[in-house]
Amino acid sequence: MDKKSFQTLEFHKILSRLAEYTQNEPVKNRILGLEPTASLDEAKLWQGETTEGLGMILRRGNPPGLKIHDIAPSLLRAERGGSLTMRELLSVSGVAKTARSLKRYLEDDKALTEGTISGYLSVLEPLRQVSDTIDDAILSEDEMADGASPELYQIRRKKKSLAGKIRDTLQEMITSPKYQKALQEGIVTMRGDRYVLPVKAENKNEIKGIVHDASASGATLFIEPMSVVSMTNSLAALDAEEKEEINKVLAALSAFVCDFSEALRTDLSTIYELDFVFAKAKLSLAQNAVEPELNDEGIVNIVKGRHPLLDPKIVVPVDIYLGEEFDTLVITGPNTGGKTVSLKTLGLLSLMAACGLHVTAAEHTKLAVFENVFADIGDEQSIEQSLSTFSSHVVNLVSILKRLTMNSLVLTDELGAGTDPTEGAALAIAILDYVRSRGAKAAATTHYSELKLYALSTDRVENASCEFDLKTLSPTYRLLIGIPGKSNAFAISRRLGMNEEILSRAGELLNDENVQMEDVLARLEKNRQQAAKQRRQAETMRRDARDIKESLVKEQSELDRQRAKILEEARSEALRILESAKEEAQRVTKEIRSIRDNAALKEALQKAEEEKAALREKQEQLAGKKTAAPKRTGKPPKNLKPGDTVRIISLDQEATVLSEPDSSGNVQVQAGIMKIKANLSDLQMEKATQVQKSTSYVTKSSSSSMHAKTEIDLRGMTLDEALLAVDRFIDQGLLANLQMLTIIHGKGTGVLRKGITDYLRQHRLVKSFRAGGLGEGDTGVTIVTL
Repeated sequence: MDKKSFQTLEFHKILSRLAEYTQNEPVKNRILGLEPTASLDEAKLWQGETTEGLGMILRRGNPPGLKIHDIAPSLLRAERGGSLTMRELLSVSGVAKTARSLKRYLEDDKALTEGTISGYLSVLEPLRQVSDTIDDAILSEDEMADGASPELYQIRRKKKSLAGKIRDTLQEMITSPKYQKALQEGIVTMRGDRYVLPVKAENKNEIKGIVHDASASGATLFIEPMSVVSMTNSLAALDAEEKEEINKVLAALSAFVCDFSEALRTDLSTIYELDFVFAKAKLSLAQNAVEPELNDEGIVNIVKGRHPLLDPKIVVPVDIYLGEEFDTLVITGPNTGGKTVSLKTLGLLSLMAACGLHVTAAEHTKLAVFENVFADIGDEQSIEQSLSTFSSHVVNLVSILKRLTMNSLVLTDELGAGTDPTEGAALAIAILDYVRSRGAKAAATTHYSELKLYALSTDRVENASCEFDLKTLSPTYRLLIGIPGKSNAFAISRRLGMNEEILSRAGELLNDENVQMEDVLARLEKNRQQAAKQRRQAETMRRDARDIKESLVKEQSELDRQRAKILEEARSEALRILESAKEEAQRVTKEIRSIRDNAALKEALQKAEEEKAALREKQEQLAGKKTAAPKRTGKPPKNLKPGDTVRIISLDQEATVLSEPDSSGNVQVQAGIMKIKANLSDLQMEKATQVQKSTSYVTKSSSSSMHAKTEIDLRGMTLDEALLAVDRFIDQGLLANLQMLTIIHGKGTGVLRKGITDYLRQHRLVKSFRAGGLGEGDTGVTIVTL
């Protein structure tokens, strides 16, 4: 990439802003030396990193503090057998703790998808053992903990005891009347590492000891009494032992850190990488930037692009596109109208995109990854080098054209300016032709009408202009592609009060071509304004239609939600009523067992069966099914005699005939323990040989035969069907005064077994239940105690 163009486009200022978002010097240096890549894949990878980092910040807030010290030199010295200082060891601990907090920050993001950042997560190692070991031993950069080693603890305990004895001895001397007159002050002070007393010079012989210092006036001598000299010497020896032990601890910790040097280097580099990624993300957030769609085909489509170095509150967004319908853009318009800013915006956003930085534009912005971005912008005349404005531009252009490649972007400001207009325009056209012939993309600003005509008449070259408001005599800074800039010299002069005679004469001096050109431009501008007005109206209508659609979709969604809520509430209410009815049916069934009067028994039984039938009907309706009532399959029985087996159709219950029919056709029958009267029209003869599948019979009455099912087979049924059958089976068992029932559900997938056991657990008539034992059917059977 052309380094001079970086300066011209002020790319270094973008990097300086980016560097403000890191506190780590290695990362800051990397940012300041950042250069765009010419590889599309690499640029996309970098952009993806920035987008991932931005997403994490938006979801989880800023990452934990990433400020660490560069421990690479310390690790190298430890690997060579050197001892690290307490400050260096604390820096190592800081890296381990930062890696741990950063890993936790990444892991807590449930929305983190597979990508670059997730790759960093996999290589981060918490190294809690390293940080805990160092933090337990070292309290600060200058202090080691007493418990860093047993020897250090003992040495410091001795020092504390000995220092206490020294202070006690000196305190006794201070308070003793014998020495008070000789002392300048009643205090204990230090000179070097020796305890001394301030003694008056004239009384120095009254306190035997070693003179370590004197005051500036000489009136006070600082004497170490002989009574503490020996103890102070011992204390100094302990100090030496303490330093030696500290050095041993530091050496041991350094060797310990050396064992984790590779993991620490990995954590260090990963933290720096993530710090760089999050710095790019923070810059994107601060600039309200977006990830561009990248390509290597030279296609540029900047949507509402803003120059990133200008105040976002006042900058006017511009739309710039290049590379699809045309490869060269010729921009004309008044001075200070925004031509140069448009050029710089195009160049700067291209460089930012190739560095993995989000760009200050709207969504769906497309940018190309160029091999080189060349810029010749601004006046670089040099007195020392005897270069005029024109010469400086030519020098830059010569350098650019020598290095021009197919995948390059060339930006030139005031192309061909600074010399004779005719020659300058011809040179400018020749340069643009040369750039186009090499397959490069170009954008140039100019004031020459010849270049406007060149753009109108040349394939894949397009005009553009910066809009100018004649009413306010000021530029709007909007870039209009497809419209050549119209000269506004006469209009501006007239507005400012120029003599009309002069303006008329100037108009006469224009040749026919210039007049025709101005007329064409005027018509183009009028058509553009009409088209813009129609486009705005269409956009308003489209926006209104979209809002109406969104409103209708929202209303439909709300209606669906309310409908679902109403249905759920209705179902809950139906289930509540059903449960209440079941409880009532069970209560009636219990009453039946206590009734001995046949008439009352029959009435209670009929009531219970009616409620049970209604209950089953409701339950089947809720399950989406409808079970038909029992139907007769033959004619009413004839010639009934005691002992015959019949079925009571209304109750769907087997019974034994106890007496012959009377004149009204009523027959006394026994169903289980109940004796009731039933009409022949409600009875159906059962064959004596009919035996139901998987049903056994027991006799419990000594006076009559009583048949009751003790076993039911549910295999092949759905869960809803099985629950209905079990409910009826338990009721029948209760009426037959049975204690034990057997339910066969099979093993299979376990759905039936789980559903049945959940149902039995809540049934009020069930005392207990268990799985079948050996010989009973194992887990394919459930034994119920009523």
